[in-house]
Order: sequence, then C-alpha cells, then structure tokens
Amino acid sequence: MCSASSPAPSNRVGCAVSERRDVGPPLWLLAELTYRCPLHCVFCYNPVDYAGQGAELSTDDWKRVLREGRALGAAQLGLSGGEPLLRDDLEAIVREARQLGYYINLLTSGVGLTETRIAALRDAGLDHIQLSFQDSTREMNDFLSSTRTFDLKNRVAQLIKQYDYPMVLNCVLHRYNIDHVQQILEMAEAMGAEYVELANTQYYSWAYLNREQLMPTREQVERAEAVTDAYREKVKARMRLFFVPPDYHGSRPKKCTNGWGQVFMTVRADGSVLPCHTAGMLPGLEFPNVREHSLAWAWYDSPGFNRFRGTAWMKEPCRSCPEQEKDLGGCRCQAWMMTGDAEAADPVCDRSPHHAQVTDMVAAAGTPAVIERPVVFRTDRTSRALIDERVAGTPTADRARLFEPALIADCGGER
Repeated sequence: MCSASSPAPSNRVGCAVSERRDVGPPLWLLAELTYRCPLHCVFCYNPVDYAGQGAELSTDDWKRVLREGRALGAAQLGLSGGEPLLRDDLEAIVREARQLGYYINLLTSGVGLTETRIAALRDAGLDHIQLSFQDSTREMNDFLSSTRTFDLKNRVAQLIKQYDYPMVLNCVLHRYNIDHVQQILEMAEAMGAEYVELANTQYYSWAYLNREQLMPTREQVERAEAVTDAYREKVKARMRLFFVPPDYHGSRPKKCTNGWGQVFMTVRADGSVLPCHTAGMLPGLEFPNVREHSLAWAWYDSPGFNRFRGTAWMKEPCRSCPEQEKDLGGCRCQAWMMTGDAEAADPVCDRSPHHAQVTDMVAAAGTPAVIERPVVFRTDRTSRALIDERVAGTPTADRARLFEPALIADCGGER
C-alpha cells in the first residue's frame, strides 16, 4: 500500500502518480467548512443549490485535507462557509492548521463568536479574523441579511480588538448601500479597524439572481471610489482601505482567482475540490472529491483543474488577443452564465460579441423600476425550491435554469 504522506500527486487517497512540473503549487486553500448559516444574505456566493449538497466532511477529513494542502505548498488557509463558527470542531481544525504552519484566516459574520469561543480560537492558534458588515446602519444591515445582527457585530468587533487581533472589516457593496461608503468608513474608523475591504458585488449565485436589484449605476461606483480615495488620504497608513470595483463596470475582465488552477483551491463542505468558489456550476465538468482523491491529484491531474489552465482552450476573440496572458480570458463562470458557453470570452470584455449584455445591465441599473421586484434571500427553503422547480426532471447540465429571471418572482418572498 502506498503511503498517504507521499509528496507526489495521487489519483486516489494515498496512491502516488507521476508529478506534473508545469504547474506551480496552490498557495491559498479555502476551506468552506459548512453551508449552514444564520444569515440569509441576498448577495451570498454559496451555490444556489447548496441545500442539495452532500454531508459535510468530518473533523478527520478536514485534518487530512489540511495535511495534504500543506504538503502541496499551500501557506494561506481561509476558513469560511456558510458560517464556520457553526462547526463545533472549529478549534480542533485551527489547532491542526497551526501545527502544520498555515497562516489561518477566519471569515465570519460574527454570529457565534462569544468571548469563550474567541479565547479558545486564540489558544488554538488562529491568526486573523475578517468580520463582515452589511451596512453602517442597523436597519439596512439587518434587512440585507434578513437577521438582526448589527448590534451583535458591534460587540464582536470589540471582542476582536480586546483579544489583540487586527481589526479587518469587509463590506459588500451594491445598490442598497454603496451611497453609504462615507458612513461605513467612519464606522470602521470608530471601531479601530486596521483594514477595510469594500468589495463590490460580483454577480454569481444568489447575487446573480438578484442582479437587477443589486446593480449600482456607474456614477454610484465612481462616487464611492472617490469617497474611498479621499478617506484613504485622510487616514493614511492608520487604516488601510481596499476598494474592489465590480466586473460589470469595466471593459476588460480580470483573471479568475489570479488564473484558473494557478494559486487558489477551494474545498467545499461536501469535499468537492474546485479551482474557484463557483466553478461547480459549470456543466460538463466533474471535479474530484477528497473522499475519493488526494488534493495533489485534484490539483495536478484532474480534468476539471486542467480544463481552463493556460490559453490552449481559448476561442476567438481570446485566441488572437494580445492581452490573453494578462486576463486569461476572464471568468469562466461569468462567460457561461451570460452566453451558455464556458469557453466564450468573458462578456465583461468589450471585444466579446456578448458585451452588450453587460452594458445593457449596467444601463438598466439607472431605471427605478428594477427595484420593484423582491430580492431573493439565501435560505434553505428557497434553495430547495430552486432545485425542485428548476432542476428536477431536466438534464444535470441545464443549470442555466437556476438563473432565469422568473425565479425572482417565484421565490422572492420566501424566508
């Protein structure tokens, strides 16, 4: 029997195959520990069919994943969800990661982060906590997540400072809160934040369902970025500000997670291994599961990870584009959602024949009528409804149905 600690890639847990040397190692491992979550955010990037995912990995499974990831070369570990604090074994997972030498980031809503819990996580070796806020006001924060969490988040922010963690705040921007950037930054400064990420919504999964309600105008985005730039000049190095612009307001795409299968690896709660958060939506691609395959085989040899590496897969206009190495064709999920072809140029690119879909969507953001539709909250019930009503009885690959506008009318009122 082969040793599970073999440094070479393997096609199943513990069995080695020849090493691929034309691909570097993953540097960032994102562990989506659970899809359970007390919040119901309208922009959540979790898959819309998360309620149909398989059973969560066990503690021992996750420990093995961490060992294999570290052996591959991963140095940064993100613990995400759902809400990772809903895992009772979170401290054990953190402790294992600390012993392996990861830099460990906890991405949390703050729900469940009591003083007892944060002390235990500190003792286990947690390096970093990123706390999400939905807005600077209680009313909008609680509406966007369909939960009353604003006061709780403020208490958690105080705990983070009390336990000497760097204060790292994240706020996802969209039509409902983008005009509050000044107030959000003032709130962050009052909390003593060292880092603030203002990340404009990227339209996948639940955010894609709600794109007409969430999409800000170009003027709103430009104004928010100008406010951020001015605030950055005011606070200097005392508080580092990061403004992530939305894809749809540009004319050139970005590399998918710095390149498909180049530096980033996601392990889902059910053990599926993906090159980005949302790649599981792509039809015709099968991704490995850590219950059956090693991370090394997934990274180096699995068909899913190799499918869009490099440039050989490209069609026109990407194939002859002088910027192909710069953006690697952009986002494969975005291409598929908007064109039905995962090999197509990312429609964000103004050289794409489908670019008008993007410009039309941005233009429509200035139309007041789009806000009359109800938003779709991320809930177990809605997820199951989307599966039952739009997937059952159709080919598995026909996932485009999950993004039909009619879903907003069908499911918008459910909590």
